Amino acid sequence: MPPVSPYHVTTVTQGLSTVALCPQAAPGRAATCAKVSAMTNERRAVGAYGERLAERHLQDQGLVVLERNWRCGDGEIDLILRDGPAIVFCEVKTRRGDTYGTPAEAISPTKIKRLRRLAARWLTERHVRPREVRFDVVAVVAQPKGPARVEHLRAAF
Repeated sequence: MPPVSPYHVTTVTQGLSTVALCPQAAPGRAATCAKVSAMTNERRAVGAYGERLAERHLQDQGLVVLERNWRCGDGEIDLILRDGPAIVFCEVKTRRGDTYGTPAEAISPTKIKRLRRLAARWLTERHVRPREVRFDVVAVVAQPKGPARVEHLRAAF
């Protein structure tokens, strides 16, 4: 017998564009539902794919991964690495094409400010005082056929 999932699909609309997942309620309690967009799941999958490629690419370049997807209440840093004496905070942007610009072009001045704040917080929380701090960007463009394009922008901002 297959394992019982704590969730069951209660609604499917417009060709799986939205799925409502509801935990099975305890006796006498109503179940609360959360809607999950299929498009959001697809974007997350593309982003996770890009982060895996970026991590592998950076490791091949000799960088050492310290943390992946470090989160706090103010946001997230995709990759935190060591490159010799430098600590590198890396933003990974993945796109499925260049129709809406390159992945690196999607990093706004607001995002840059947030990443700088997050980096300062990570350094403070870890009591790390590196000789050099660098902010890199890895732009990944998934191709319909063949391998993805990976571009590493060192000291991007």
